[in-house]
Amino acid sequence: MDELDRQILSVLRRDSRTPYTEIADQVGTSEGTVRNRVERMNEEGIIERFTVTTRTGNVKAMIEISVEVNVDTGAVGDRMADWEAVDFVWQVSGEDDIVLVVDAVDTGAVNDLITEAREMDDVKSTKTRLILDERLG
Repeated sequence: MDELDRQILSVLRRDSRTPYTEIADQVGTSEGTVRNRVERMNEEGIIERFTVTTRTGNVKAMIEISVEVNVDTGAVGDRMADWEAVDFVWQVSGEDDIVLVVDAVDTGAVNDLITEAREMDDVKSTKTRLILDERLG
């Protein structure tokens, strides 16, 4: 990945529906070059998916989860990724092992996710942070 790839990704992070012609104008190259690079990054897994960020009025939160020692954190995270309100599952270093980023209809739904996580045998503890405001980076 080079600087041009990074510039293309920067545009796509802000709006994944930006036309290739517009990206090409912004980064100073041709539409064909942008198209080829996006296809390559997609095939190589650099671009995992194109997604939508919403302002639904829902409650967004991060649920930080600690698991027991000698637990397959990836397997635990995979199970949680299937939960409907979960947008992202991150394996992290530090005090916690997994962070869920959730978009739930209300605080009751967030609490249901916390309860579901705590009921898993491998989970030691949870901490929750409500997301009060979001900005694109």
